[in-house]
Amino acid sequence: MSERPDSAGPDPDDTFDEFAELVEEETRRDPDLAVIEAGSRTLRTQGGPPQADVPARPADPEVDKALREVEAELATRWGETKLEPSVDRISALMDVLGEPQRSYPSIHITGTNGKTSTARMIEALLGAFDLRTGRYTSPHVQSVTERISLDGAPVSAERFIETYQDVKPYVEMVDASQEYRLSFFEVLTGMAYAAFADAPVDVAVVEVGMGGAWDATNVIDAGVAVVTPIDLDHTDRLGGTPAEIATEKSGIVKQDATVIMAQQPVEAAQVLLKKAVEVGATVAREGLEFGVLDRQVAVGGQMMALRGLGGEYSEVYLPLHGAHQAHNAAVALAAVEAFFGVGSQHAQPLDIDTVRKAFASVASPGRMEVVRRSPTVVLDAAHNPAGARAAAETIGEAFQFSRLIGVVGASGDKNVRELLEAFEPVFAEIVVTQNSSHRAMDADALAAIAVEVFGEERVQVEPRLPDALEAAITLAEEEGEFAGGGVLVTGSVITVGEARLLLGKG
Repeated sequence: MSERPDSAGPDPDDTFDEFAELVEEETRRDPDLAVIEAGSRTLRTQGGPPQADVPARPADPEVDKALREVEAELATRWGETKLEPSVDRISALMDVLGEPQRSYPSIHITGTNGKTSTARMIEALLGAFDLRTGRYTSPHVQSVTERISLDGAPVSAERFIETYQDVKPYVEMVDASQEYRLSFFEVLTGMAYAAFADAPVDVAVVEVGMGGAWDATNVIDAGVAVVTPIDLDHTDRLGGTPAEIATEKSGIVKQDATVIMAQQPVEAAQVLLKKAVEVGATVAREGLEFGVLDRQVAVGGQMMALRGLGGEYSEVYLPLHGAHQAHNAAVALAAVEAFFGVGSQHAQPLDIDTVRKAFASVASPGRMEVVRRSPTVVLDAAHNPAGARAAAETIGEAFQFSRLIGVVGASGDKNVRELLEAFEPVFAEIVVTQNSSHRAMDADALAAIAVEVFGEERVQVEPRLPDALEAAITLAEEEGEFAGGGVLVTGSVITVGEARLLLGKG
């Protein structure tokens, strides 16, 4: 095993002095957040292999046929946008499966943006410390098998099919006993928990599908609950304010858990801290108990200095772009420290070389991912205003494009106007399109909004995604081979996934 923390700890006064500068900086940024305590206990410093890429379709025709049959059966169930807010059905499935989710400890992740990237970082860190991991994330970029990972890689098509066949009789049993059949997401959640128990894993890293309290994943009692930044999304289901959304997401915080809280709007932080008090949870807040000390743009990513619960971690390279990914990294590091008892049982930091190795291995497909050169084509799955603002900031920092063309295909249930407004300053022109999902916004309807934001002369409409990509690449090439034009494909995970396939990835 790699070196793990022991019981030695720094002098508390030294720890305070070292961290005083960061606390001062963060309280200047948001003074209200610094004084929100709400009576909660605060967690202070007192007490893997490279990620696999997105899988392609199975090469074996028989396996591919069997996987398509499973996908077709899953598609007959309620999709992820049709919900009956309850954990009754998934609880019944866990019961008949023998409560597989209780056979391993878990780290549970909620929030609005950054969940999947944070989950991948947590998984990489745990794997680097020789723990066998299971990771459950959603939605997928290209293949449904991406959602369930073991040891840092998506399960094989064969294993996915086998797991489905194993749980299918129990799924049908629950279907027969409930008012509504299990949904697509509920069945996949049951499959993930069963696969993790069968492996078996040492720890599961679980991302909620939506919300928290009534999300299908919320039949685990995770010792570490992670809350990435909360913003407005799914407002028809979760609420129209950060506080209302935080109320739903705080449902993953369980009795005596440790809560790792990213920087939040003050009203969301108040809700989360109140919930922690109610259940006796311990809280660690980004900007106070942990955070990003420094970050510098580097080739292919960034170099970071992070403050963890156990001390400082310097010269940590992350092959992902953007300030938001550095903040995700700080959250992931604190979550893994908390899992190992840093800050509660001891104050010894994690082995720095192992941490560096883990972060250097992280990949997050479809998140500022370069898939082509000359001209450069970048994919980013930003699908709400907060994600779009982060993407717009990152594209300017990480790439020196002289002219950037946007390809945008969005879902109809999103705040499309604010998403487009976030990209307006960085797109020279925009090609609006639509993906193959039934949720996709009609290209003409999207174009009407785009014209209001960008002006008619900057908007081109190509309803078919292949045509949109071709048009954008042509526009980016107009300045010449060495002029530095680029293309950003964004607006939806589905749009990014389909573009990824069309551009020869996976």
